[in-house]
Amino acid sequence: MENIKGKKAIITGGGSGLGKATALAFAKEGIDVAITGRNEKNLQETVSELKALGVNATYASFDVGNHAEVKTGIDSIIKDFGTVDILVNNAGIAAFGTFLEMSPEDWHGMIQTNVMGMYYVTREVLPHLIKNNQGDIFNVSSTAGINGNAGTSAYSASKFAVIGLSESLMKEVRKNNIRVCTLTPSTIASQMSLDLGITDGDTEKVLQPEDFAELIVSALQLSRRAMLKSASLWSTNP
Repeated sequence: MENIKGKKAIITGGGSGLGKATALAFAKEGIDVAITGRNEKNLQETVSELKALGVNATYASFDVGNHAEVKTGIDSIIKDFGTVDILVNNAGIAAFGTFLEMSPEDWHGMIQTNVMGMYYVTREVLPHLIKNNQGDIFNVSSTAGINGNAGTSAYSASKFAVIGLSESLMKEVRKNNIRVCTLTPSTIASQMSLDLGITDGDTEKVLQPEDFAELIVSALQLSRRAMLKSASLWSTNP
């Protein structure tokens, strides 16, 4: 198993939901964590929880869809941590409606956050991983990025794009000892899913953010000779 204690991680959308659960799981393994997001209060509260677990923790508040903000935020984190070993591209938005119900502005916002946001953050982090000749990147897509459904055209388009971006990057940077994993979870009881009414959050039947975090930790602990290319996480008994 890979020793992950002492590594440095950046998690986008880390102030709540999947990102926060992953940040806490990392901290319990001794990983120093930097989280990003737009809600500064959530970020501050989460950083306090992380520090209470005995690791170095920090945050940067920015919109992943704004390249200038991303560059400033990532530069600040790297200055604080000195380096980075792990990137979890978790930040994303969701909205649903028929093809004609979803406005051009809705589409633009979805692509800007879910696709360009992932591109902007990775673009700023990747040179540091290449310099270290080692690292791990986890890109969060969705089962909606594998199969489209009525009412999900904008969201599915963004998540299909994430898979294409992620798999292409994986093949580019393997030579740099960088593992890129594409995650396509089914419905998880995150705050976003609850707010959208996608799930009731039943802990007996619905995936919880902690399940998602456990998967990522397990992938990190694989020997460096092994790489989890992709993974779909589903509920056992929905």
